[in-house]
Amino acid sequence: MKIFSSLYNWTIKWAQHKFAPAVLSILTFAESVFFPIPPDVLLAPMVLAKPHTAWRLATITTISSVIGGVVGYFLGYMLFEPLIQPLLIEFNYMDKFEHAMAWFEQYGVWVVFLAGFSPIPYKVFTLSAGFLQMMFIPFLIASAVGRGMRFFLVAGLIAWGGPRMEARLRQSIDAIGWGLVALIVILYFLLR
Repeated sequence: MKIFSSLYNWTIKWAQHKFAPAVLSILTFAESVFFPIPPDVLLAPMVLAKPHTAWRLATITTISSVIGGVVGYFLGYMLFEPLIQPLLIEFNYMDKFEHAMAWFEQYGVWVVFLAGFSPIPYKVFTLSAGFLQMMFIPFLIASAVGRGMRFFLVAGLIAWGGPRMEARLRQSIDAIGWGLVALIVILYFLLR
């Protein structure tokens, strides 16, 4: 079944739309505060569709993410107990928040950089930094550097791979998609 090929073609076509950068910006902002899907899933096809815009798209993604991180920081700083904590409990994120708190105690500002660069949920660390009343300027710098490195790396690799990467991806997208579905199902049963 070629479900993923059709989805891939739709995504590439949509990534060329004139409003795609605005949607990328909104998605990235939301991901830094509450949304579970990382912006890389939209950034990558947009760069693939228009490689000459790679640096502009990486800049938009970085700025939107850092602004979202600042909002997350201030939510954690001012509204943790009345608003954020009940949501973390309801959506089963409290254990992740407690892990983030332990990492903050051990690594300090470096954990913000690590969360910004890696696939670790950045939003948990923005809220944690605010709740712990971490100094704002180090938080802002660590966020900007970590997120910037991540999004410029993704955009740069996709732009560098260009048409060759796009052709290979197009050929194997269904195998990758079904492999990912199988991995998710296996992990679900292993971690249940």
